[in-house]
Amino acid sequence: MIPLRDSVRTYTFPIVNIGLIGINTLVFVLEIRLSPAALERLFANLGLVSAHLQLANPLALLANPIVLVTFITYLFLHGGWLHYLSNIWTLYIFGDNVEDRMGSARYLFFYLLIGALSGLLQALIAPQTWAPLIGASGAIAGVLGAFFMLYPRARVFTLIIIVIFPWFVNIPALVYLGVWFVLQLFSGISTLSLPAAASAGGVAWWAHIGGFILGIVLYRFFIPPVHPAYQRHVLSNSDKE
Repeated sequence: MIPLRDSVRTYTFPIVNIGLIGINTLVFVLEIRLSPAALERLFANLGLVSAHLQLANPLALLANPIVLVTFITYLFLHGGWLHYLSNIWTLYIFGDNVEDRMGSARYLFFYLLIGALSGLLQALIAPQTWAPLIGASGAIAGVLGAFFMLYPRARVFTLIIIVIFPWFVNIPALVYLGVWFVLQLFSGISTLSLPAAASAGGVAWWAHIGGFILGIVLYRFFIPPVHPAYQRHVLSNSDKE
């Protein structure tokens, strides 16, 4: 399922969401200009490496606190065009509405917090992994979780390809994001039975799962009181196409 747009109108300009897209794009452009060896070094240094965290001995972080920075830097690295485009497109579709409701400063803190916590969850699932965790998908999953709670009656105009035939359909956000989460959950559970070496280089399903759940749980702490104009112009139209 490829989301093409949602039915929620925004009331403010999503400056943080556009900024996040811009930073991710700039970093990705720099990435594709690097040699394979240099790119591998970049991922090793700025990606989130579970084994570096030494989660069994948290006090070890005091000897190397710089590793904590990777809880943020890993969010801006991507492993290829498909990885980059899928994340950025999803952020573009859903992020502006969540920022619109939270406000720019709260949204930025929410995005980075969920990204860091989802990375931590993935590290807890596979604490001895040396493969760097990279990508914004954990933070974006948190955005999806917030959207799920804020705009359940919204419609997501979606492209579904069956065999080779495109099918365009309006899907309620509650259904679209619910199906998305179930797929992540099944995929994540399936990796638990795999050896660490077999799953280390794959998709960070538990960052997706954790990010979505954290978004659902924590979004309410980032929501200011609803301005009457916002209630009238945005929330009242969130379930219309």
